[in-house]
Amino acid sequence: MINEDLENTYTIGLDFGTLSVRAAVVRVSDGAVLADAVREYRTPIMDRTLAVGDGRALPPDFALQVPADYLTAMCEAVPEAILRANIKKDQIVGIGLDCTSASVLLTDSTGTPMCEYPEFINEPQAYLKLWKHHGAQDQADRIVALAKERGESWLARYGGILSSEMLLPKALEAFENAPALYSATAEIVDLVDWLTWELTGTLAYAAGDSGYKRMYQDGHYPDPEFLEGLAPGFGSVFSEKMSHPIVPLGSRVGGLIEVYAEVFGIPAGTAVAAGNIDAHVQCASVDAVRPGQMTGIMGTSTCWILPSAEPIEVPGVFGLVDGGVVDGSWAYEAGQSAVGDIFAWFVDHCVPASYFAEAEERGVSIHRVLGAKAAREEVGEHGMVALDWWNGNRSTLVDSRLSGLLVGQTLTSTPEQQYRAHLESTAFGARVIIENFEEYGVPVDELRIAGGLIKDAFLMQMYADILRRPLRTAKTLQAGAHGSAIFAAVAAGVYEDVPTAASHMGGVSETAYKPNEEQSLKYDKLYEQYKYLYDLFGRGNRVMHTLKEIRSQALVRR
Repeated sequence: MINEDLENTYTIGLDFGTLSVRAAVVRVSDGAVLADAVREYRTPIMDRTLAVGDGRALPPDFALQVPADYLTAMCEAVPEAILRANIKKDQIVGIGLDCTSASVLLTDSTGTPMCEYPEFINEPQAYLKLWKHHGAQDQADRIVALAKERGESWLARYGGILSSEMLLPKALEAFENAPALYSATAEIVDLVDWLTWELTGTLAYAAGDSGYKRMYQDGHYPDPEFLEGLAPGFGSVFSEKMSHPIVPLGSRVGGLIEVYAEVFGIPAGTAVAAGNIDAHVQCASVDAVRPGQMTGIMGTSTCWILPSAEPIEVPGVFGLVDGGVVDGSWAYEAGQSAVGDIFAWFVDHCVPASYFAEAEERGVSIHRVLGAKAAREEVGEHGMVALDWWNGNRSTLVDSRLSGLLVGQTLTSTPEQQYRAHLESTAFGARVIIENFEEYGVPVDELRIAGGLIKDAFLMQMYADILRRPLRTAKTLQAGAHGSAIFAAVAAGVYEDVPTAASHMGGVSETAYKPNEEQSLKYDKLYEQYKYLYDLFGRGNRVMHTLKEIRSQALVRR
């Protein structure tokens, strides 16, 4: 250890979410969060029009952001968190960060985003493509088709299919739709690596993100011949625009450069850890980095992360990567593209004003009102079942063209009944993912949950009942920033590896949710109907795909 006085040694964790960044100051001896601060990004997500330049309309399924907003928010949040922590700034020994998965941007050789060049300010492809940018679905389909035709071995590591959220489809999308931009681009980087590049002046690729999102497997990327088969001229994308070293999670990318040291008010040279994926880093926060310990990170979407002692091919997973959570072991990623987003959509569009008035009168959130009303009913009393595909299906179908469905509504259906059906649908989707792992011989021995939705006790108990498993929840709502601070402690040399650091700094709360057999039996009947609809609309016909095509054509004609 670099410092015997661990009670007075701290790291900073930065959690770059979809809408804001959170900075947390964490004590390395026990993982206590002393203080945190949040800053929202200045520009809203651009999913209909560009919020800059000429404000042009965007195609369907786009989700873009202004990358400079991340730096501005970070430079405001970090000093505030340190001030609130009331510690000596030289007691901070490391910085770690995580970001939304597969958020991709194009830059010049110095790291300046291409959208900051005047000639590309109106080019949508020049902006940061958020994780939920699904504009590259056609490219993803072609990548998978060619990989199957050629028998590419790496495809099995992604469940035999590839999401449009990945880096390679997004890069191909830029190559084909904005050739001048692509030609002028020096680097195609994931957000996690761009930020550590900014902080240290060193561009290195984190192993976890490289495996899950950049398709780096067994020491190499997809070969140039394959890439050239996708599009002539694309074969050199990795050698020309993604050719920097790959470093293990928990390693030190470099020291904090002077310009950021001055802004943060901490010593230059402070260790900066390799960047992490926002979901994966939370495994360390709940101390679930060993084989069989599954972590569900539940927020706007949900990621399910599962370390494994060996690589077993599982169809429909989002990725299987060596060193994907901690160096030295394998880890799977699966997920659901919308969870909290579904609940928020329902509240925004389907709840009458009287419910909001009740929430205001009681001084609680509208979700609390809906949940309390829904909890009074018996399982199945609403007579409905929903599919949780309101932003596509990430696992096990890996298809962004799928869409949401609610069956069983009548003229007597109430808002709370519909709300409950949506809650249940997300738990049913999680059960499909877990059962898929077990069907292919990957054990799920333990379940731990992190993310903002752990605050909802009704939802957590519902998950325990539907999944038929006990679950424990994170001890902090800031599990992303907290987990990043754990990796920072390893990068700073305080602990020798991530499992050791997680055992000292991570953990779960005292609250445990145990399945109720009587409730589980009732949910089993609804789950049977969910599975029927899952296979019918996910595998049996193309009605959802066709509706998306009709929508796209209508928007073009508008």
